Amino acid sequence: METLLTLNPLKPHTHLLKIPNSRTCSRIINHRCLYSTISCKLTSQSSKDTTKNKVVIPGAAPSLSEENENGAAPPPPPAADSRPKKTGGVVLKRLTKRVLSFLANLPLALGEMFAVAALMALGTAIEQGEAPEFYFQKYPEDNPVLGFFTWRWILTLGFDHMFSSPVFLGTLILLGASLMACTYTTQIPMVKVARRWSFVHSSKTIRKLEFADSLPKASIQDLGVVLSGAGYEVFMKGPSLYAFKGLAGRFAPIGVHLALLLIMSGGTLSATGSFRGSVTVPQGLNFVMGDVLGPNGFLSKPTEAFNTEVHVNRFYMDYYDSGEVSQFHTDLSLFDIDGKEVMRKTISVNDPLRYEGVTIYQTDWSISALQVLKDDEGPFNLAVAPLTVNGDKKLYGSFLPIGNTDSPNVKGVSMLLRDLQSVVLYDPEGKFAGVRRPNSKLPIEIDGTKIEIVDAIGSSGLDMKTDPGVPIVYAGFGALMLTTCISYLSHTQIWALQDGTTVVVGGKTNRAKIEFPEEMNRVLDRVPEINEPSDAICG
Repeated sequence: METLLTLNPLKPHTHLLKIPNSRTCSRIINHRCLYSTISCKLTSQSSKDTTKNKVVIPGAAPSLSEENENGAAPPPPPAADSRPKKTGGVVLKRLTKRVLSFLANLPLALGEMFAVAALMALGTAIEQGEAPEFYFQKYPEDNPVLGFFTWRWILTLGFDHMFSSPVFLGTLILLGASLMACTYTTQIPMVKVARRWSFVHSSKTIRKLEFADSLPKASIQDLGVVLSGAGYEVFMKGPSLYAFKGLAGRFAPIGVHLALLLIMSGGTLSATGSFRGSVTVPQGLNFVMGDVLGPNGFLSKPTEAFNTEVHVNRFYMDYYDSGEVSQFHTDLSLFDIDGKEVMRKTISVNDPLRYEGVTIYQTDWSISALQVLKDDEGPFNLAVAPLTVNGDKKLYGSFLPIGNTDSPNVKGVSMLLRDLQSVVLYDPEGKFAGVRRPNSKLPIEIDGTKIEIVDAIGSSGLDMKTDPGVPIVYAGFGALMLTTCISYLSHTQIWALQDGTTVVVGGKTNRAKIEFPEEMNRVLDRVPEINEPSDAICG
């Protein structure tokens, strides 16, 4: 005689079901009764039959050791062929794996980063872009720096243009290869593993996790609701539960590597594909962009903007109350190849002009000429030369001949300028004669010659560049900041199993090891407890 007993899984009831000669278990959660699936097969056999009772799990695949329906054992698997011969593809695959393993080595990557940092520091210490004669004089062979470093090292290794030298670019490429190898061999597999989720069907396995606890009177469904409210993604299958959150933290290291690759790519493009140039232009004159900009590397390609003409409309300076220069400005106009003005802007320090990829910076100033009236004649333009007096402070001088200019010993008035505000005059004997402001219309008489300072004409010092790698570098730094913040997100995983009226819970996290148990205790405290109105009765 066979008797089959089945209770529908997790089916709500409004009354208690009693079955003779069987144990009845009931649990009430929020005034509901939930039942676990019980499926057993009781078979009555004669006293001579020694066959044991067998629990049948519907849908379970038979083990390989079980016999088939005809009573015969399943055929053994076919014998393995002889050891496969090594082919070119296998050898190439193994070689690629070894190369990737070598490049992904952490000490190697750290060494490459230190090498890049050292080369950048060296490029900052060594003057860049100077003529060879400069290095011959500053790094002579008869007095080497540190006992060995001379101009031969600089010119042979390309350290006079460090950031486009083969040594620096090769180190960057090697570091980029290490980052890509690490991403391919380590970070991507870790993300794939993190995205896989599976249920645990053993309470012993759960209790071996970093955090483990048990709820004596609880339902796994209620635990799932609480975890979902705490921001977890929850999956349930029968009595098992799996939940996780913070998966973005696993993707962040890949983003960090990609951001570093962007920064290095943008820096390499800037070093090998940009143009740079400097020019000092007196007020009222102009120049063509292409005549000033020079290529920095083999990727530098001129654009249509190089045909643009730049005209200096006006140069002027602002001063502090003490008389020191506080800021200087240049009013610029840009004209296309047809002579049409396409842009006009007054630039100053930290406020450049940008036009079709070309940036013009205000970096310096000078004085190019003095306009004077001599005995109401003129104006005459006097050349002004810079004087190396008082260290780095700017000082300019000019000379106005007076008397017989055909004499071999020409005498004249000397004029000194510190800026565009005032001119100091000295007589032919070198004695102080007076101070006049340009355009003050106040003449001064020296040795019978009346002199009036009409104007001091300034020159604007401009730096120009095209840098196609700047947007890439900015994007890389933005991505680096974002992914670095995301990388601090903890990837937390939780497993749970309903074991009778007890829920066994365990979890682990890759960060915040100290805070994780406190978080889990707060979550478990919100799981409601099940009330049992009566003990289970078995007849």
